[in-house]
Amino acid sequence: MTAVSIDIKNKAYAGSGANLARPIISNFKLNLEAGEFVCLVGPSGCGKTTLLNIIAHLDTHYEGAITSGQENQLSSIGYVFQNPRLLPWRSVRQNIELVQDGAAKPENIDKLLAAMQLSEYQHFYPEQLSLGMSRRVAITRAFSINPVLLLMDEPFVSLDAPTARQVRELLLGLWQQRPHTVLFVTHDLREAITLADRLVFLSASPMQIVSDLKVTIPRDARADEAAIEDFRQELLHQHPAIKQLL
Repeated sequence: MTAVSIDIKNKAYAGSGANLARPIISNFKLNLEAGEFVCLVGPSGCGKTTLLNIIAHLDTHYEGAITSGQENQLSSIGYVFQNPRLLPWRSVRQNIELVQDGAAKPENIDKLLAAMQLSEYQHFYPEQLSLGMSRRVAITRAFSINPVLLLMDEPFVSLDAPTARQVRELLLGLWQQRPHTVLFVTHDLREAITLADRLVFLSASPMQIVSDLKVTIPRDARADEAAIEDFRQELLHQHPAIKQLL
């Protein structure tokens, strides 16, 4: 059953004076299967963040509909932004407890903190954390609400390569323990291949889908950087139009 159906007929930013409204997204349709990890890859400014904001109901000025396979609208959405957006006056644990619906379940938070290697830092405040650790807290917070859909907007941008690799591995470990439907935005094709079941390549605005491709490397083989690079080269060879989107 399709977990999420995205159908955006039109999204435009209003112009001023003699300027006409500028179309951002047009005739965009994407279905996400339950438990699927999908990466969106496209040029800067094409509308990826706008798309996530629409799905998260943060932007309601568009024509179209976002539905799930079981109900007319999504009951819960987790969102990991580029900026971790942690409240500086609350500890790591308190930032996670803040988003809980009703009484927080301590044992659930304990397990999530352990999975993301944050247990010993749970009483730290954001100013005491590195950027990589703050990103791990943001991911933990998003998983803690057990979302129907998890949106991730370039959550590893600006991290150095070793830190980004560590956080990716922790994310994948947590996702495999607690499968969720994930829509992940990245500009890094290697990262997308490492994480995704499917790669959705997007055009410049007005944003449309150019290619929708399966990642065929077995997940247990994706720690091999050579295998990731071979698959990347094969994609670029078979779909040369993708090069213009990176």
